[in-house]
This record gives sequence, structure tokens and C-alpha cells, in this order.
Amino acid sequence: MHNRYSRQQLFSPIGEKGQQLLKQKHVLIIGVGALGSASAEALVRAGVGKLTIIDRDYVEWSNLQRQQLYTEQDALEKNPKVIAAKKRLQSINSEVDIQEYIIDASTEQLIPLLADVDIMVDATDNFDIRFMMNDLAQKYQIPWVYGSCVGSYGATYTIVPGKTPCLHCLLAAIPNTGMTCDTVGIISPTVQIVAAYQVAEVLKFLVGNAEALRKSYLTFDVWQNQHYEINVEKIRNHDCPSCGKNPTYPYLSYENQTKLNVLCGRDAIQIRPPKPIHYNFDQLATQLRPYGDIQQNPYLLSCQAEDYRLVVFQDGRVVIHGVQDIQKAKTIYYRLFG
Repeated sequence: MHNRYSRQQLFSPIGEKGQQLLKQKHVLIIGVGALGSASAEALVRAGVGKLTIIDRDYVEWSNLQRQQLYTEQDALEKNPKVIAAKKRLQSINSEVDIQEYIIDASTEQLIPLLADVDIMVDATDNFDIRFMMNDLAQKYQIPWVYGSCVGSYGATYTIVPGKTPCLHCLLAAIPNTGMTCDTVGIISPTVQIVAAYQVAEVLKFLVGNAEALRKSYLTFDVWQNQHYEINVEKIRNHDCPSCGKNPTYPYLSYENQTKLNVLCGRDAIQIRPPKPIHYNFDQLATQLRPYGDIQQNPYLLSCQAEDYRLVVFQDGRVVIHGVQDIQKAKTIYYRLFG
């Protein structure tokens, strides 16, 4: 296997020295769905020394169209994604130390895993976790690469604590477009483009070529042949509560986290976002109609799906009836609401 990385080492910005650096580095990927699968495989093939992967979900048939680490057998057996991913990744490169965790990404679960992490990759499906990642990155001074994709649209941005604006600077508050892969779909080229940009940024950082990191917020629509780069260097807010002069890391606190409560005796779970969200019920009805029958009035919207019922209130609260497992409720919520 002495020539395994020969072609990569011929690329002068990496070379033999960079290859040795990669072998000493530790990357944390949060989520091993579409983006996480693509990034994990690329980094394992590149020879990163240690890879930690986190995901709470299992493999389903709808994943196979774009989540490249998984097989039909994984879907049949409903294997946890991190287990199936590790098995595949180890068969690709047995030299890489792969640590897998079947966990929900929470502050308490993540902090013990950050001790020797060099960089984090965002492969999540919601902004709750992204803003938590952002605050952890700022608090523990760990760079991370944001990535998102839906339909034919993708976006990515590299955040280096102390040097670039953070995600909080850019977005100020958690966005809520209502668009998710489950409501508007996703095509695999979108995933591959975002992952390629993310992995390139990770490699640049790990081999010590930080000056080559992209400083812009990049967006594209691969179907409409559109590509934009937004210069965000001047957006950095010195009063930002996440990365400013006196940070408070708000998204690590309980009050700024999405709350889930089991409603006793009602076979239901209530999900309350950290801040009120005022939905356009007509627009939301259009998005949810493929999942079941819709009923609405000025105060709430109800969607009767095959095995559960959603009730969405004007303040953003969502009650999922017919579900008792909190993890299943989270999965449903983030798939439909982002």
C-alpha cells in the first residue's frame, strides 16, 4: 500500500509533508446522511488519521438515491447509519481510526468528543444543531465547515474562530424556510458539489494551507446553472454573542434549544422551537399536503399522515400524535420543518 496516496502527493499543495500531516489529524463529522457519507468517504480515501462520525438515524430506502455509503441490505436491516458507514469506510481504508457514535448531537454528548478534534464538518439537517456547532466551535476554538443542500440548491461556508465571521454573524437568528429534502426533494449532484467544497476546505486546513481557505459564502443552483460567492468578511460582528468580544454562547444554553415534551396520556410529543415561529399556513399546507390530509383554521394546521398526525400552532409549536419515541418525533420534525 506504499503508493496508495501517490497521486494525491503529486499535488504540490499537499505533497509528502501534507500527507504526513493528514495522517496525524482528527476530523469530526456530525451527521452521516448525504453530505456526511460523501465527506467521510473522501476523507478516508485521502488518508486522514482519525474520523469520528455521529448520527442518530438508521438507513432507509429513500436514503439510497444519494447517501453513497449504504446498500439495499442496510435498508432491509435498518442498520444504524454510523454502523453501516464504519463498515464500508473500513473496507475502503483500514488504516484510518474510525470512531462511531449512535447519538443525538447535543451539547452534553458532543463536548467530551472535542478534545483532540482539528476540524468539524457540518452534515446535519437542521439549524438547531448548526448553531450549537457554531457556539462549540467558538468556545473551543475549532474550525468548522458549514454545508447545506436541498433540491438543486447548495451552500457552504468555512468558519475559523477568531478570523472569520461566524454563522451567528451571518444569520443572526435561526432561519426557517420550511424547505427540506422531504418537502421539496434533493438530487445527488447537489450533494456531491457541496461535499466536494467542504472536503477541499478540510484538506486545505489540515495540511496547513489556511491561506487558501475560501473566505466567501458560496451558493449555487446546479439545475439553473447559477453560482454565487458573497464576500462576508465585513459582516463580522464584534458584539456577536457567539464570537464577539464578550461571548455568551447562547445556543449552548437550555432556553435557546428546541424543547420536546411527552404529553402524558395523549400518545403525543410536543416540540417547541427556541423562539416563536409564525408560519404562513397556506404555504405550509402546500408543503405538507403530499404527506396527508390537511385541515386548518386561523389558529392551527393539522396534517393526518399514514401513521401519525401533525398539529402546527401559530406560535410554531408542533404536536406529533401517534408517536411516543422522542427520537422518532425529532426525525419527523426536522425532515418536515428543517
